[in-house]
Amino acid sequence: MTLRVYLSGEIHTDWREQIIEGSQGLDVQFDSPVTDHDASDDCGVRILGAEPNKFWHDHKGAKLNAIRTRKGIEEADVVVVRFGEKYKQWNAAFDAGYAAALGKSLIVLHGADHQHALKEVDAAALAVAEEPAQVVQMLRYVLTGTLPA
Repeated sequence: MTLRVYLSGEIHTDWREQIIEGSQGLDVQFDSPVTDHDASDDCGVRILGAEPNKFWHDHKGAKLNAIRTRKGIEEADVVVVRFGEKYKQWNAAFDAGYAAALGKSLIVLHGADHQHALKEVDAAALAVAEEPAQVVQMLRYVLTGTLPA
């Protein structure tokens, strides 16, 4: 069984790399949004033309990024959404809600300090993890039925 896993959310730490490296040897295909922050922010104006108003600059980029995000979530078997410590990831909350609305298997990843703020997001998930290694263990279990040593 191959799993398509979409890794969404926070882009300021190496959590994606930890999951991808930890999943070596498993039959998993990973996708994610564009994680180059500048490219993600500026894609709309770089492709469609400059905007003097920051709202429209961001609007163009958000719409263009949504094409990739929606396709990735729709094609995924499992969606992992990471909420980081430093920034408020409103897009991650949207991605979690979209995945849940589509009936995707949703894993939410965040620290204990976000438990209260994300209780509704967590309630939509099939699992909530605090560490990328736990996500790897979940993927291994789903694919092989084996538990960590």
